[in-house]
Amino acid sequence: QVQLVESGGGLVQPGGSLGLSCAAYGSQFSIYVMGWYRQAPGKQRELVAVISSGGSTNYADSVKGRFTISRDNAKNTMYLRMNSLKPEDTAVYYCNALNMATRNEYWGQGTQVTVSS
Repeated sequence: QVQLVESGGGLVQPGGSLGLSCAAYGSQFSIYVMGWYRQAPGKQRELVAVISSGGSTNYADSVKGRFTISRDNAKNTMYLRMNSLKPEDTAVYYCNALNMATRNEYWGQGTQVTVSS
């Protein structure tokens, strides 16, 4: 089992940058496919970016070129660097861990990101 704790959300002006972290507590962090999702008010949760255990990444079209996902398996931590933020990036951002072998999936509690002037 894995417990996920996000940090780093906050208020930022349009065009600004923000970094999120997701600390994982439990066993075998390195085997999990890790991802960031977000949910804006009145909208469904959507995938933002995902990173495999080997470091391969994939991004939603809306954030390509602006967001960077990374992970440090030695620190059991995943990151999301967000640049050129837009008001439409405003959402609660959730960390996700997926064990591809067992299909067990875990979620963090979420962290609020607000992009506003």
